Amino acid sequence: MANIALPKVTKNLIIINLLFFFATYVATTYGYNLNAYLGLHFFMSEGFNPAQIFTYMFMHAGFGHIFFNMFALWMFGRILENFWGPKKFLFYYLICGLGAGLTQEIVQYIQVQSILSDAANAGFGLDIMHIKTQVYNSMAYTVGASGAVYGILLAFGMSFPNERLFIIPFPFPIKAKYFVVGYALIELFSGIGNAPGDNTAHFAHLGGMIFGLILILYWKKNKNDRFTFRS
Repeated sequence: MANIALPKVTKNLIIINLLFFFATYVATTYGYNLNAYLGLHFFMSEGFNPAQIFTYMFMHAGFGHIFFNMFALWMFGRILENFWGPKKFLFYYLICGLGAGLTQEIVQYIQVQSILSDAANAGFGLDIMHIKTQVYNSMAYTVGASGAVYGILLAFGMSFPNERLFIIPFPFPIKAKYFVVGYALIELFSGIGNAPGDNTAHFAHLGGMIFGLILILYWKKNKNDRFTFRS
């Protein structure tokens, strides 16, 4: 915990995300929306490309979005990488990001089925194919490293459960394990509540944590497995 140096994987992940953000800004000045190309679209929409399940986690919607993600990656990722080693940390990060994307696709599929069911009950049966296409293409695409970052938060809380953190606006320190549980509950209730105008992929965040939890539990149970990295 005393080592505060920025290890190579954490450093390179931050650099890559910043380069993609800069490229997005430059492309916008030429009339191209890189987020629309590289962000994760609903898998049944016309804009979907399988590569987006990977590229989406390096794209961000704005300065505040990338700032908080990279700050959390710097704050917790460097500690976790020094604790685990670079290979294990990178594998974990990518799995959490991919898991978050898959979770978002599943959630959107459920939302689509609900919309189509309502349309069918409203008597739009003759135009259902046209309605399907419209619904598929209307689903918002997803960008951001948040799913992977939430996975890192979970891993930090499980690796250093009693580490005390000072979180604004609380004037007292909070143990990491309570911080992680609190964040997970906030995302769960925010996702279920689905407040109007809320464009945050809360279930993708939870997906990153769930996939991270599964991977950590797998590593603990199968210490000699070839997918169990050792530093």
